[in-house]
Amino acid sequence: MGIAVFASAKRIFLGYMLSIIIGIFVGLAIVRFKYLDENVSPLILGLQTLPSICWLPFSILWYGLNESAIIFVITIGSTFAVSIAIESGMKNINPLFVRAAKTMGAKGFSLYWNVIIPASLPSIISGLKQGWSFAWRALMAGEMLSATKGLGQVLMVGRDLADISQVMAIMIVIVILGVAVDKLIFGRMEINIRQKWGLDKA
Repeated sequence: MGIAVFASAKRIFLGYMLSIIIGIFVGLAIVRFKYLDENVSPLILGLQTLPSICWLPFSILWYGLNESAIIFVITIGSTFAVSIAIESGMKNINPLFVRAAKTMGAKGFSLYWNVIIPASLPSIISGLKQGWSFAWRALMAGEMLSATKGLGQVLMVGRDLADISQVMAIMIVIVILGVAVDKLIFGRMEINIRQKWGLDKA
């Protein structure tokens, strides 16, 4: 069990980190360039509706049944949620913040770094949490259909052996890991943002 947890944790960490990097880049590009906003944004929204398992045949054709194929599915499965969150968060901030910053001389990188990004952080964190859940689903889909060691593969073995206790144990482990990450990482990020903006005092 420990080996399976470690293998799955390594895969989801790599895939999720890649999805954050790509998602941030795509989201910022959409916000910055009107052409991408009009043409790429609807496409990304449509691609997000695809279940992660739909990407598995492509990953197998490109990479084979190996580690890279699973990481690809994880990355593509959560990238769109992150990029949509970046785009939505930056587009929906209070325009008064931007106007006030511009009157004080903020522009370009300074405007984004000091005003737009901080104001959109709540939406961005929500998108990161959604991307995390999509990454787990993609991980399970990839591991269940491959022979590589991981929680998904152990889950499939339990199913094949009709071992309900093993299946339930894996499900409980997944829930515990998900709750732990939410509390220790995303929860603390949200608390820090509320404290910084004085929302806890309201």
